[in-house]
Amino acid sequence: MTTVILLRHGRTTANTGGVLAGWTPGVQLDETGAAQVRAVGERLAKVPLAAVVSSPLERCRQTSAAVAAGRDLQVATDDRLGEARYGDWTGRTIKELTKDPLWRVVQQHPSAAVFPGPEGEGLAQTQARAVSAVREWNARLGPDAVWLACSHGDVIKAILADALGLHLDQFQRIVVDPASVSVVTYTDTRPFVVRVNDVGGDVSALIPPPRKRRRRKASSDAVVGGGAGTTV
Repeated sequence: MTTVILLRHGRTTANTGGVLAGWTPGVQLDETGAAQVRAVGERLAKVPLAAVVSSPLERCRQTSAAVAAGRDLQVATDDRLGEARYGDWTGRTIKELTKDPLWRVVQQHPSAAVFPGPEGEGLAQTQARAVSAVREWNARLGPDAVWLACSHGDVIKAILADALGLHLDQFQRIVVDPASVSVVTYTDTRPFVVRVNDVGGDVSALIPPPRKRRRRKASSDAVVGGGAGTTV
């Protein structure tokens, strides 16, 4: 079973300013965001990571650097984990965008939403590339790996919707806050969504048990009735 920790970047100046940053260069963490990523780096310090893979945007690279600090790891970047390409919406305020007819489509039927302009993409495209990236990194890192992908709110929501077997039109029901951790374990049969929007929980359960305790192949079956939970 390959486990991916989906980490959203910390809070930025664009978040507090109500601006849709998209791929705008130079958007960085604010003071609160910097504190958030230091805290999440400390939380995850004991979790052995096979890789840290980041969106190429500055806010994610800053966040990834905090997690990778003190580890013998180079942060990799993958454009497929980059923010949704909002096209002509980029740089505009949320307050202004709520008046655009496309806003209602994004809210109620996001699978049909295609952002305007030559640089815009559809949210379905965003989901397809992000899920493809996760699946390819899973295959590259192997079935025993725990790795971290640092990305953006809509991108992580789209990955979680896929893992939950939800149609993309339901992804607005998922909340992913700045510097939150969501966790998906991928098995041969199905993904298991272990955490969503965790901003402070204990992460010791993410530490793999000693190899001698893992001789039996992990089952892809869900426990009927819910089981006893993770033991540490």
